[in-house]
Amino acid sequence: MYTRDIDYRCGEASLRGYLAFAEAGGKRPGALVFHEGLGLGDFAMERARRLADCGYVALAADMFGDRRQAESLEDALNLVGALRKEPATLRARGRAALATLVALPEVDATRCVAIGFCFGGSVVLELARDGAELKAVVSFHGVLSTRLPAAEGAVKASVLVLTGADDPLAPPDQVTAFEEEMRAAGVADWQVTSYGNTLHGFTNPTADGSIMRSALYDARADRRSWAAMHGLLDEVLA
Repeated sequence: MYTRDIDYRCGEASLRGYLAFAEAGGKRPGALVFHEGLGLGDFAMERARRLADCGYVALAADMFGDRRQAESLEDALNLVGALRKEPATLRARGRAALATLVALPEVDATRCVAIGFCFGGSVVLELARDGAELKAVVSFHGVLSTRLPAAEGAVKASVLVLTGADDPLAPPDQVTAFEEEMRAAGVADWQVTSYGNTLHGFTNPTADGSIMRSALYDARADRRSWAAMHGLLDEVLA
């Protein structure tokens, strides 16, 4: 497998992503991976390598710039909050990652998808709302609310939301509001799967409640959500 850091820009922000793909194989589908609120680290990179093993050219994007890592929960909330308050900037950084991915010679630009975890889950939904040219987006335990709801007819991607039924960052009223948004926008293909007895951060084995009490790994939800992702991606990319 070929892996390397990849530098790109969005306005004045210097961004450093992580690229992974099999060295042989011609043009392949591209996959963006968006990181959690702590920044681009080992978890998102490992998921990028998993996708590369499945035949994707995977780019784990950097949303904070200079591959900044949050040093505390407060730091993470500040970094995430600054971008969520400026959805145009958040979307522009997501689109910069997509432009970097589709420009790679190994990537079939007509067959790209995006997945994201926690904060990254909200990023992929913002890209979908913004009409990005993606076949599908998959949000794992992401925040579902937005300052800029999808306009009617804007969403081109298939949308899959995978959430914990007990996640306080995506409470039932937020899930309902998201479903209503999808209906109002006339989104052709959207799904919400809620995993019972499951909190936030259920895909990350390092989530043990020490940084955020409501973030706790769940092996069953992790396994089932990853399989659900593959089911959708295999379908839309067939």
